Amino acid sequence: AAEGDVDMDLEAEENCTGKPTEKPRKHDSGAADLEKVTDYAEEKEISSSNLETAMSVIGDRRSREQKAKQEREKELAKVTIKKEDVELIMGEMEINRVLAERSLREHMGNVVEALIALTD
Repeated sequence: AAEGDVDMDLEAEENCTGKPTEKPRKHDSGAADLEKVTDYAEEKEISSSNLETAMSVIGDRRSREQKAKQEREKELAKVTIKKEDVELIMGEMEINRVLAERSLREHMGNVVEALIALTD
């Protein structure tokens, strides 16, 4: 019974103010995070002229990219490659003919460079 009295005295000394001890608060950023997520952005009206300008810019960019791609394909088609080189790459890398030819053309018919590029 004496040990129980000592434990009670220690608890009384720790809480001598008479107020219940507060539990440590957990991080209360939920409200702050919610404020960040729900920030209101004012809606703005988009004018038709701005929209037309933006669409025009996008269309021009796409056409330039398409034209550049077609020119690249024409340049690659001009590169001569050997049938034996294509078969070597197909056998070594276990890829189809189209990929082997493409790799060879991109590396100007150089088998070693084409193989290195395919292994990277």
